[in-house]
Order: sequence, then structure tokens, then C-alpha cells
Amino acid sequence: MTLFVILAIPLLMAAVSAAFSRNRYLPGAVTLIGAVAVLGVAVRPAMQVAAGMRVVGIANWVALDGFGALVLLVVAIVGATAAVFSLGYMGKHDGTVRWGRSYYLHFNLFLFALLLVPMASEPILAWVAIELTALFSVLLVAFENTHAALEAAWKYITMMFMGAAIALLGFLILFWAFELGGGGAFSWDVLHAMAPHLSPVLMKSAFLLIVVGLGVKVGFVPLHTWLPDAHSQAPSPVCAVLSGVKTTTALAVILRLVPLLPAHLVQSWLLVIGLISVGTAAFLLLQVHDYKRMFAFSTVEHMGIIFVAAGIGTAGGNFGVVFQILTHSLTKSFCFLAAGAVLLAVDTREIAAVRGLIRTSPVAGAALMLGGLAITGAPPLAVFLSEFSIFRAGLNAGHYVVMGLLALFLTIAFIGILLHVNRMVFGQPPDDSHIPKVALPTSSVLALGLAAVPVLVLGVYLPEPIHQLMLAAATALAR
Repeated sequence: MTLFVILAIPLLMAAVSAAFSRNRYLPGAVTLIGAVAVLGVAVRPAMQVAAGMRVVGIANWVALDGFGALVLLVVAIVGATAAVFSLGYMGKHDGTVRWGRSYYLHFNLFLFALLLVPMASEPILAWVAIELTALFSVLLVAFENTHAALEAAWKYITMMFMGAAIALLGFLILFWAFELGGGGAFSWDVLHAMAPHLSPVLMKSAFLLIVVGLGVKVGFVPLHTWLPDAHSQAPSPVCAVLSGVKTTTALAVILRLVPLLPAHLVQSWLLVIGLISVGTAAFLLLQVHDYKRMFAFSTVEHMGIIFVAAGIGTAGGNFGVVFQILTHSLTKSFCFLAAGAVLLAVDTREIAAVRGLIRTSPVAGAALMLGGLAITGAPPLAVFLSEFSIFRAGLNAGHYVVMGLLALFLTIAFIGILLHVNRMVFGQPPDDSHIPKVALPTSSVLALGLAAVPVLVLGVYLPEPIHQLMLAAATALAR
């Protein structure tokens, strides 16, 4: 019952937002209330799973194991902070966008689809949920209604539907292998139990097609071309959700398949795809000119890091996967909220046009610097700890070359991001005789403060319930 309550809340808020779309304040208020309610309700099943229970809505259709509970909790946290930030962000832009209040309708529908993905224990239902995330988010990408935003939205939806068709073929082949292996209830749990009896040829074909199809949505290189465009044009709170959890939900479905194949079939694929994505994104970060695109390329990098961790093939590697998912999602959402604060302060996305931000808007400047340090893995912030766990697992497994290349690429990304961020925050503007300070909306400042808490805390302290949930999530990914 709890799972259906979680799904019903954003649908109800979407209906209210649609019914009162002409009201200036109500859609934003009910969206905030709904997102906070989702987070409050989602904590209970997550803690139940952490305690060793399994939460079931409909057997073999809607349920939560450790991995699903972790992803669900992350979606709820990011959705709540994005809803808080949206109040001030959309209020600042109200009047410049003709259909502004429809934002909350699509935001709630998008949140509903994201929440459904980790609950879907039936693979085809998971595919449907992922496609709904694309369908409900495309109008958010096009929200600003500019030429660049519309172009990004068309590229986004074209790539999403192309990936959907390829992934669907993969899922149909997966179902074929399942039926040949004995059939029954088509769910992740049953597939996991039947894995030794499934046709290796069919499973390999299904996995490759699903990796390509859903890899478009994750942003693996060279399927990533939509991602920097969409994430630079969408409203910043939407970017926080797109980069923080939409890419993660698609990746989570791919990771569900990894234990179904023998390690020798998939390990090298995971490592190669992951390293290509990390390396390509690292070099692109050196030459980026838009700070929202900078964080978008960082998402490509981190999706690759998670795939490398999955390719390690050990219990430590699986723990690194779930830890990196947790820290990246929370940190990247904070980064895009910081980028939104910068955009409110300076009204430009060009890195070269932003100098001395710490004087123009101390809050935005501090948030951007914290985001840059956090997402590059600077200690003692959360991503540092998760990346350290991946390196430790990789070295213990003997992947010295892979870990060496990963360290090199992460160093390049570190230099690239902090070079840009340092100039934006502390750089000398051409004429600093009069630098008016910009006041950010109260709700946006509050959202930045709330989103910064886990980024700071998880680097130095891991609460025991969260640790237990991560262990349960890692166990769900084990062979």
C-alpha cells in the first residue's frame, strides 16, 4: 500500500496543478507539499528494506529490494530539493515564459515516472516507466521556448525514442530467453534465480541491445550528444532531476541485468564502456564554455565511473556502485541548483562572462565552489569517499591498469572543472568599480542549504541505516 501512496501523491499534485494552472502560487505550493510528502513516505519502506524486509505492492510487478529502495530514496530526496528551488526560480522567471505554471504539471508527472522505475520488478514495466520519464520531461527541456531549447528538446526526444526501440527489442529477446529457460512470472527475482539456465547467446544479445538502448538515456559515449544540450537548456531545477536521477534510473535497469550473465561475458564490456565515457568527458570538460554543459559532461563522466565499478565484479565493486550512485545523485543535483543560483545572479550561462561571482552573489559563488569541489571528488566530501571505495575494490581485484587510467581521467576532470569554477568565483572582472550584489530568492537559498547537507555529511559520516541500505542494495546486484 505504501508504494501506491508514493506513486499517487505526484499524480494528485499534477491534477491539482492542471486544475489551478491560472493560479499564480497554488501549483508551486502543492508541488512542494507533494514532493516533501513523497520523501516522508519513502523513508519508511527504505528503512524496512534496510532492516532485511521486502516491500511488495503487487507480487512480481511492483516491489522494492535493497537496490530499488536506495534509488527510490535518492529520487525522493532530489525531487524534494528541486521542488523547493523551483518556487524561487520560477517566480523569478514568471512573466518571461508564457505557459510558466504548466511547469508544475509536467514536473509532477516526471517525478511520478521516476518513482515508478525503482519499484518496477517486472522488466517490461521498468522499460515503460523509463519511457514515461522521457515523455514527461521533454516539455520541461523545451520549457524556455527559445530556439536553442526547442532544438535541444527535439534532439532529446528523438534520441530517447530511438533508444526505446532498441531497448524494447532487447527486452523481448530477454523474455524469449526466459521462456526457453522455463518461464513463469517474468520478474527480476525470477530471472536472477533462473540465470544459470538461460541461453548465453540470447542473454548476450539482449544485454547488448539494452545497453545501447538505455545507454542513450544514461549518456554513455558516443550516445551522449543529447545530454549537454538538454541539460544546458532546461530550467536548473529540472536539470538537477535530469542529471541527478533520470540518468541513474536508466542505469539502474542496466545494472539489474549484469548479475544475469557470466562475469567473463560482461566484465570487459563494462570496463571499456565506462573508461571511454570517463575519458571522453574528462577532455571535453577542459574546453567547455557553458557552466551548465560543464556539469552535464560531468554526468557523462560519473555514469562511466559507475560502469567501471560494476565491471570490477566483486562485492567491493558492487558496494562502490551503489555508493557512487548515492553520492553522485545528491551531489550533481546540488551542482545544478548552484548553477541555477548563478544563472539567477548573472543571467548568462557563459563561463567567460562570469567573473568575481563571490562578490556579485556570495551565496551563488560559495555554492558553485562547493559543487565544483564536491563533484570532482575533493576530500572530505561525499564523492571522494565513494570514488575511494571504487579504487580500493579495483586494486584489490587486480585491475591496476584500469584504475590507473581512471585516476588519470579523474585528475583531468578535476583540473578542468576547478579551472573554470575558480575563474568564475574568484576571477577579476574587467571593470569592478561597481559590482551590485544580487539577492537570491529565499526558497532557492533554502534549497541550496538542504541539498548541501548530504554532500557535506556523507563524506565524513555514514548513518547506520543508510549503510545497511547500501549493503542491501549491493547484495541485490550480486551474482
